[in-house]
Amino acid sequence: MKKTILIFLLIFCFHLDSFSQDKDKIEKAALDYIEGFYEGDTTKIKRSVHPDLSKLGFGSKRKGSKVHIMSYEKAIGFARDVANDPQWAAPKDAVKTIEIMDAQDKIACVKLTLYWGIDYLLMAKHDDKWMITKVLWQSLD
Repeated sequence: MKKTILIFLLIFCFHLDSFSQDKDKIEKAALDYIEGFYEGDTTKIKRSVHPDLSKLGFGSKRKGSKVHIMSYEKAIGFARDVANDPQWAAPKDAVKTIEIMDAQDKIACVKLTLYWGIDYLLMAKHDDKWMITKVLWQSLD
């Protein structure tokens, strides 16, 4: 009986440590995504966003809630635009809240609260690296 409990505890502790490591990697990928857009850093976008990115968003109601679609290439281009024109950069104190909604061993869902609105990220683990594959976002009025 004691052996069974010990084995269970070891497995449980290993699982917690594994989740803790993945949690850190998921948060790092989300932070790279945020800072890539906030700062115009294409290196951070490339590090966190999968080349098959599909990003769909709804702009401000004041501007007609226009639908925006962004591919990986457009994300890189947008980050370059921010880098080239500081007026596009986020304010220094811009909010960047990361909330892991769910995480499994290969997939995760993350909610970001950002200065432009809310982003929901779907992530997949590729070769022990967490990458953003889908983004759904909406501006806050």
